[in-house]
Amino acid sequence: MTLLERSTASAREKNRHVVAALVGSRVAAFELGVVHEVFGLDRSDYANPWYELRVVAAYGSPIPVNTYTRGWETPSDTGSWSISTPWGIDTLAEADTMVVVTWPDPDKPTSPEVLDAVRAFHARGGRILSVCSGAFLLAEAGLLDGRRATTHWMYTSDLAKWYPDVDVDPDVLFVDGGDDIYTSAGTAAGIDLCLHILRLDHGAEVANMVARRMVVPPQRDGGQAQFVDTPVPLAPDDDTIAATIEWAMEHLDRPLQVDDLARRAMLSPRTFARRFRSVAGTTPMKWLAKQRALRAQRLLETTDLPVEVIAHECGFGTATVLRTHFRRVAGTSPQAYRRVFRCA
Repeated sequence: MTLLERSTASAREKNRHVVAALVGSRVAAFELGVVHEVFGLDRSDYANPWYELRVVAAYGSPIPVNTYTRGWETPSDTGSWSISTPWGIDTLAEADTMVVVTWPDPDKPTSPEVLDAVRAFHARGGRILSVCSGAFLLAEAGLLDGRRATTHWMYTSDLAKWYPDVDVDPDVLFVDGGDDIYTSAGTAAGIDLCLHILRLDHGAEVANMVARRMVVPPQRDGGQAQFVDTPVPLAPDDDTIAATIEWAMEHLDRPLQVDDLARRAMLSPRTFARRFRSVAGTTPMKWLAKQRALRAQRLLETTDLPVEVIAHECGFGTATVLRTHFRRVAGTSPQAYRRVFRCA
């Protein structure tokens, strides 16, 4: 039995979810590393079975590794190392999820074989993610027509110009476009999207554990702006916004409003809202709703508290309000979420 056959048999025996990282004529090291960190490392102590990651070479291997993602930005140094993989484009049909890890030369036509394989993957119900310029391949294949999507802010104008049928959102970190297609902005936004997928598959607690292992924030919302003036406060012990955020996280059960947070920060509501957005990348109330829904996820997973009590503990007040906000975040009802993700 060949290495390919043994690996395929092993994945089927363990009933693992196979994630195919599709790479083109070259690959960006960081973006591929993000996909490997989330899906490629064995974290079966968190959830079992875990994923099996396969790097799928669209055009064969070895694959040059570079730090740039677009052909018309080719630097003089094209990189000095490469990766090899036994997985070719014909093995894409064996995967459950495909991640397009950037896409080089999106201004040049992709081979019909690759486009057909991507379309066939989607047609049979496979889940598709793109990181950074990977959205260009999905757009070329026609999979983003009529959909909202994003890519790195440097490339959004080209994506919109070349593919006018795509509703390009230049401001967000990632887009959950429905119908199992997800697109993310550049570099670190790929982490946010991968953790979002992990949360959908295994729940908030598992996603948070992986985020802690990676030493990254587990709760950046896809709708957060790509640009924030101060993504991480330089002096969190002294920064009034950071201190207010920390206080709010400890008091989510209270009926907090912008005025309450502004008083805590000793700022006017307008100044507080402006400074908060520069730090968190979203409005205070959207941030509060997201944090409350995430706390509800954890309580649903780890406790037997009734939904009405969880609603109170998370600051939603009533179960009806909780259900409304929870569905926006998790895409399902609290009861259905608990049935799937309740810890044993």
